[in-house]
Amino acid sequence: MDDHSLEEFRRRWQEELAQAQREREREGERERGRERGREGERKGGRENGLTQAHFFFFSPQNEMDDVPFFDIQLPYELAINIFQYLDRKELGRCAQVSKTWKVIAEDEVLWYRLCQQEGHLPESSISDYSCWKLIFQECRAKEHMLRTNWKTRKGAVSQLEHVPDAVLCDVHSHDGVVIAGYTSGDVRVWDTRTWDYVAPFLESEYEEDESGMQPYVSFVRVNSALAVAAYEDGFLNIWDLRTGKYPIHRFEHDARIQALALSREDATVATASAFDVVMLYPNEEGYWHIAAEFEVQKLVDYLEIVPDTGRYPVAIATAGDLVYLLKAEDSARTLHYVYGQPVTCLDVSANQVAFGVKSLGWVYEGNKVLVYSLEAERCLSKLGSALGDFTCVNLRDSPPNLMVSGNMDRRVRIHDLRTDKIALSLSAHQLGVSAVQMDDWKIVSGGEEGLVSVWDYRMNQKLWEVHSRHPVRHVCFNSHSLITANVPYEKVVRNSDLDSFATHRRHRGLIHAYEFAVDQLAFQSPLPVCRSPCDTMAGYNYDLALSFPCDSS
Repeated sequence: MDDHSLEEFRRRWQEELAQAQREREREGERERGRERGREGERKGGRENGLTQAHFFFFSPQNEMDDVPFFDIQLPYELAINIFQYLDRKELGRCAQVSKTWKVIAEDEVLWYRLCQQEGHLPESSISDYSCWKLIFQECRAKEHMLRTNWKTRKGAVSQLEHVPDAVLCDVHSHDGVVIAGYTSGDVRVWDTRTWDYVAPFLESEYEEDESGMQPYVSFVRVNSALAVAAYEDGFLNIWDLRTGKYPIHRFEHDARIQALALSREDATVATASAFDVVMLYPNEEGYWHIAAEFEVQKLVDYLEIVPDTGRYPVAIATAGDLVYLLKAEDSARTLHYVYGQPVTCLDVSANQVAFGVKSLGWVYEGNKVLVYSLEAERCLSKLGSALGDFTCVNLRDSPPNLMVSGNMDRRVRIHDLRTDKIALSLSAHQLGVSAVQMDDWKIVSGGEEGLVSVWDYRMNQKLWEVHSRHPVRHVCFNSHSLITANVPYEKVVRNSDLDSFATHRRHRGLIHAYEFAVDQLAFQSPLPVCRSPCDTMAGYNYDLALSFPCDSS
């Protein structure tokens, strides 16, 4: 390096040292100014009898601008965005770090979001309650109480009142509303959410002189607004549960109705008669009309409406070994067809359809459950390989990536849709499984022998069971209630002159409504068995843990 370059390097080095010295001096001046300000605040606080801790507690902490976050200062909104990824346990730990973090961890936005994520009060807004952390704790305590009642069989059960001189034909329920059809042509509806509701008869439009000559009820369906019943003579009645007990629409088929479906979300009704499938829907003025009509090659066995399809309704129909995809704006398309392999059960979700197929022929591969994508219209999974026929499958109500099925080989199976393997297999019923449903921790199954069983599938353990004479044809439950229906094979009334509870129990079918939120019952008492005498209720009430019903005799 020459003398000129060395001199230039020394000059730049001295300038940088001088600049660094000036920066240190300015920082010192700022620090001394802040110290004088803090000293003034402390002096003013002592004059007013307040300490620095008082300033912290009495100042609006939620209005803080900067939050100490390790070795940096973050804006309050940014800290909330970081904390929103934590669960309830992690928020509790963060609240113990410091007073500032405690304010952030107990912010209403975070606990409101936790309530929404776990399904508590989904229709509420953040302004409905002042302390969402307390609301979250109350919801968790209630959920724990309900789960304990399910496991220990603590609660109340009511047997819904039967129709004299009639046999139960079909039962359906939705969100606590139960509908039943009988051989006398009567249709009844109960609202089990109130427990003191007298079930009305839904009137049909048959003439008065035809009393006692009405055809059997083939199928019944219900949702939050509509009740639908199909009769043996091909007639279909639709009632609006909000307006009255008389039908708002009546539709007639030329032949017997073989399948009936009602959407859970809207007013779409689908029926199958002979080789025709009809979709009914009300227009903007409320008048019912045929939204779509399809012709199929064989008689329909099962029919379901796909949920959340928007403007145009979509249905899935099975006819022998054919599975049809029915879109209102399109013609019927074949989703699945293998000659000689009939479909034995069906269920749909918003994006998928699952159905059991029976394997026949020279090459026997075992009976399976097939899962199809409705968007791609192709097979996603082939599940199980059982010797018996799959009699029921529940895809819509199952947890994500899981599905439960029942089989004639007496077993209940949980299928993992991610691995196409059986996650759990339970030996459940002696004469085959006829109905099944699951949630995030339990399974409720019904058998041909009349047994209803409740399982904790995480522990691979049966919790309890209830037996009745007839096969279980309907099982539907939510977090706090359970509806079961035992429907007899024979639709013939026996000993009609000796109508009694025992005769009804033995020959005419049963509907049971279980309630596990005991503190929400309309009749408050220390024990559910003491709520009221049997002759004052439309049914029988007794503690689930007891063996015999309450009987005044």
